[in-house]
Amino acid sequence: MRDPYIVGWAHSAFGRSEAADTEALMAEVTGPALEHAGVTPEDVDGIFVGVFNNGFSDQDFQGALVGVGDERLSRVPATRYENACATGSAALHGAMDFIASGRGKIALVVGAEKMTATPGAEVGEILLGASYRKEESGVGGGFAGLFGNIAASYFQKYGDRSEELAMIASKNHGNGMGNPFAHMRRNFDVAFCNTVSEKNPHVAGPLRRTDCSLVSDGAAAIVLAAPEVAADLERAIAFRARAHANEPLALSRRDVTRFDGARRAWESAYEAAGITVGDLSLVETHDCFTIAELLEYEAMGLAAPGQGGRAIREGWTAKDGRLPVNPSGGLKSKGHPIGATGVSMHIMAAMQLMGEAGDMQISGARLAGVFNMGGAAVANYASILERVS
Repeated sequence: MRDPYIVGWAHSAFGRSEAADTEALMAEVTGPALEHAGVTPEDVDGIFVGVFNNGFSDQDFQGALVGVGDERLSRVPATRYENACATGSAALHGAMDFIASGRGKIALVVGAEKMTATPGAEVGEILLGASYRKEESGVGGGFAGLFGNIAASYFQKYGDRSEELAMIASKNHGNGMGNPFAHMRRNFDVAFCNTVSEKNPHVAGPLRRTDCSLVSDGAAAIVLAAPEVAADLERAIAFRARAHANEPLALSRRDVTRFDGARRAWESAYEAAGITVGDLSLVETHDCFTIAELLEYEAMGLAAPGQGGRAIREGWTAKDGRLPVNPSGGLKSKGHPIGATGVSMHIMAAMQLMGEAGDMQISGARLAGVFNMGGAAVANYASILERVS
């Protein structure tokens, strides 16, 4: 049993889209992804759709919408996945298992979300569906409030790291300037990100607006093919390793200053790939909030617990650092349409490995790590990608 290869992709612009709904957003990327891979709709054996929804749209049964947008795909078996902010990676893993099991040769993975048509207060309430409502529904500031509490707990344990969070925000906005798909291609310096102001107010706890990812619309699609099929196609990106680890949904049942599920996912991926963090050329990681990226530095083994701030302060994670993190701009600049995010992150990594990342390109990229998480580090997916052809 061998994992399939990524053989093609397509990515919409993230931001405030004129597309009416996820049906329209997915239609923007399905055909281009198949064309990019060099396959036809008739070649597709299964469709795997990642859409969180949870109230963003009255229309559900989202897996069937790909076939509405493209009639040629309407009779291909399709399944919808949901795993909070890791919805896209869940769909990708489902497609990979489908091919690895021998049930199909080619799969289409599509992730999408339409968020900006929903009023801001409702967005916060919808996203709280990715928390444990029995204990966490009363947290002020919605889902941002959960990460505000995580940041406050981390600061209480290790000291105020507001400036390091501002440095992460500034880095990712600077990187996003080179990403043509990014929601906010606008540079912010550390001083602006570190200063509470009318344009950068506190949102929740110590987190400011610049510490929070953007509410976005968007879609992304990946075509996967069995190795023997990929051998005849133009490009092939292999999964050297992939891992999925979970933690308790309730924050009360774990140490919120450590992303232990993320750490276990990374450790499993490193072991399977036969590498260490020092072998990676770059990482695309889940910076839904800047405190998440800081904690992920520690989870991926780049820094010891409590020392994540050192990685950004000493420039390790800059584009020209020892391990560039989020050269795409991350969720912070690129945007975070929930269902599309995991798919998008894998596309960003694949582009790097193919040398097709344009102004985002990390020279000589050979191994790329991807980390996508659902909820507050509850569902944790780590991938290590490498180019085959």
